[in-house]
Amino acid sequence: MLYSLYEFQHTALMPWRILSDVTRGVLTHPWVPASYTQLGKSIVAGLDVLDSATARRPKPDWAIDEVAVGGRKVAVEMRVELEKPFCRLLHFAKQGPRALQPRVLVAAPMSGHHATLLRGTVKALLADHDVWITDWTDARDVALADGPFGVDSYIDYLLEFMRRLGPELHVIAVCQPAPLVLAAVSLLAQADDPAQPRSMTLMGGPIDTTAAPTEVTRLAETRPLSWFEKHLLTEVPSFYRGGGRVVYPGFLQLGGFISMNASRHFDAHLRFFRHLVRGDGDSAAQHRRFYDEYLAVMDVPAEYYIETVDRIFQRHLLPRGELDWRGVRVEPKAIETTALLTVEGELDDISAPGQTIAAHRLCSGLAAGKQQDLLQKGVGHYGIFNGRRWREDICPQIGAFIREHD
Repeated sequence: MLYSLYEFQHTALMPWRILSDVTRGVLTHPWVPASYTQLGKSIVAGLDVLDSATARRPKPDWAIDEVAVGGRKVAVEMRVELEKPFCRLLHFAKQGPRALQPRVLVAAPMSGHHATLLRGTVKALLADHDVWITDWTDARDVALADGPFGVDSYIDYLLEFMRRLGPELHVIAVCQPAPLVLAAVSLLAQADDPAQPRSMTLMGGPIDTTAAPTEVTRLAETRPLSWFEKHLLTEVPSFYRGGGRVVYPGFLQLGGFISMNASRHFDAHLRFFRHLVRGDGDSAAQHRRFYDEYLAVMDVPAEYYIETVDRIFQRHLLPRGELDWRGVRVEPKAIETTALLTVEGELDDISAPGQTIAAHRLCSGLAAGKQQDLLQKGVGHYGIFNGRRWREDICPQIGAFIREHD
């Protein structure tokens, strides 16, 4: 019902969006005198803001066609290495002759945003690495016949990808999948699997949420699972390929993101309005690019969402040494060969400093020379993996760590 109401709301707005488009077309026509007035520009700007706030965003393109390597531009071809029901394993293959570079698998979060949110992460890594990434599929587009997808399934996929790309592999977990990447590497170590990666970088992830509680973790801990199941899960409508699948819909996740920083988003749209009135096209275009990415969301399988809340945020099974995968106990202390780097942002209000660095305590079998932590000053959650600080400060240090243990 909830999903159907959302679709109805979007459909109900369609006549107003058409009217908005027609009005903008009239008020921006060079033969219309009002298009040159302050009132006309303000109306058009307001309609642009309305369109930005109500438009449904499709999954953005990766749009990575080239990268600078050693001072020259190199073409990049995105290839689908492996396609599974819930994920595509993508390879950003650089073209032409090139030196052998460390192979890196980026584990993207399955948390409501598409993996394309890590475009900046991938572009920065590409200069010095052979980059692969998990590109998760919108759950509304996965048929019921493909079965459920939970935390164990995510680990299954990671194990398969690591074995396919190993053993000369380095893995980077961005945010949410950090505990699951740690679990997968632990399982490989426990089995003495030759696919154990050479290094593992965990960035702003909830390894132990009790170490530094945030608004997000407190919400997860103070409500029973039944509350999440009742209020946040819904069936996908029948006109989608995944009709009937129960999901945590992306529009609810997005609402949660925005509510955490509502005033910031309101101010951003107010600045967008002013840029449009002034004719500041560059600033307005920058705003559009950010929100086209930020507001493009995907549905998460209900099993994965509920199990994450239960195992990671409520029962804290990994730091307590009680996390199981398919009946096998996960033991991070078994890791002896995979070097560990943790990255945290000083201003991160989602995975606060302290949550990720806890991984070092769990990996007690690692020698000190194989462990390193990085606390980046002045950045929040998003800034850990995107933006200037990521490109200029964090990525080079990750690259140096990977080369040291390659």
